[in-house]
Amino acid sequence: MKIFVMVDMEGISGIVKASHVMPDGAHYQQGRKYMTWDVNACIEGCFRAGAEKVVVRDCHCSGYNLIWEDLDPRAEYIQGVVERERMPGIDGFDGLILLGYHAMAGTPQGVLEHTMSSAAWQNFYVNGQKAGEIMIDAAVAGDHGVPVIMVSGDDHLCKEADFLKGAIKVEVKKGLAREGAQLLSMKEAHRKITEGTEKAVKKCKRIKPLKIKAPVKLRLELVSKGLLPYRRENVKVIDGRTFETEGASMEDAFNMLT
Repeated sequence: MKIFVMVDMEGISGIVKASHVMPDGAHYQQGRKYMTWDVNACIEGCFRAGAEKVVVRDCHCSGYNLIWEDLDPRAEYIQGVVERERMPGIDGFDGLILLGYHAMAGTPQGVLEHTMSSAAWQNFYVNGQKAGEIMIDAAVAGDHGVPVIMVSGDDHLCKEADFLKGAIKVEVKKGLAREGAQLLSMKEAHRKITEGTEKAVKKCKRIKPLKIKAPVKLRLELVSKGLLPYRRENVKVIDGRTFETEGASMEDAFNMLT
């Protein structure tokens, strides 16, 4: 069994403030520790369930957040720039875990809610349905035949993940505001992640990949005007801050968009 883990930062247990997740934030080094600990709890669950290989991609911001010397030595790690691929080498993996993810932009009381860029992206749609990062990554993985088997984050993220049939949802905090949450203890959060991961890996073969009906049409509404990619191929401008792309798969369409 081979498991791929995409780890973001805003949905990590213990994280509540932007200063936890921004490299120049006052609490960023603390946030890096929390992220590393959640990853190790997840890896423990993978191997308890019989995983033979685990690859973790640090996908928050520039990808230089995990504390390398403190990571579980049984797994492998992707950090830094990965060019156009969201999940390098995911072909042949049995399952995908979305660890420490957050709710989509505009979610009331979602901890650090946004979609891809809180500074630039206002609303994002997949075939007319408003979507966040869990749908983006689940659909990209689905293009490669890999199902999402588990997600972790706040209660709003877990509710958003209802479309992922069969996936285990691990709630590590309750969102009270964009920068406020009711937290579990560290020990309890890590226990839930490990046990949820173990359960997810054991049922991995029974979970189906997410398949988005082709052609895949993506619409992005930007926060500000004057940022439209007028000269980009395959871009249809809708209004002063909204545009669409269309592709044969989620991955193709998303690469055109970004």
